[in-house]
Amino acid sequence: MLKKPKDHEQVRTEMGTLIEALELPELNKQFLRARWLEQVIWMDEKAWESVLRHNILRLTTIIGGVIVPALVSWNVGDSAGADLIKTLTVIISLVVALSAAVEEFFHYGERWRHYRRTVEALKSEGWQFFQLSGPYVNMTHELAYPAFAARVEELSREEVETYMTQVAKEKKAEDQTVPTT
Repeated sequence: MLKKPKDHEQVRTEMGTLIEALELPELNKQFLRARWLEQVIWMDEKAWESVLRHNILRLTTIIGGVIVPALVSWNVGDSAGADLIKTLTVIISLVVALSAAVEEFFHYGERWRHYRRTVEALKSEGWQFFQLSGPYVNMTHELAYPAFAARVEELSREEVETYMTQVAKEKKAEDQTVPTT
């Protein structure tokens, strides 16, 4: 079962407390909240929305795809329920086709994986910075901050570049498959 992420206001409060405790100039703390924390929260929300949409659309396609053949093979003859079964079959078939088309168009599964990878990388970088571990070992927060800020910007640039190149690549591939008249 999908678990809704923590309430973002709670995350802001908890992380805000940690940020306040750091021995950093106030401006750096503001940058941490505005750039890193808000990016983490935004990406987390986008990942949640994408996985929810992906799962709803995929389950609709799967369940409907199982029901339609059963309805088609159901021999009801000319009974009173025959028209209802035919109508239900058409409606469910349309819902399955629409669900599959919407998922194929928006690529919610790919979006979810993309956002989740990026938000986890940002979180990991943040925890290493807070704990002065990994690349920040043997430093103070003030000395480590420029490297941390550069890494956050690098992750953000990579995220945008990956997202745009995937979208552009898919769009280009779709354009090439459309026949011209």
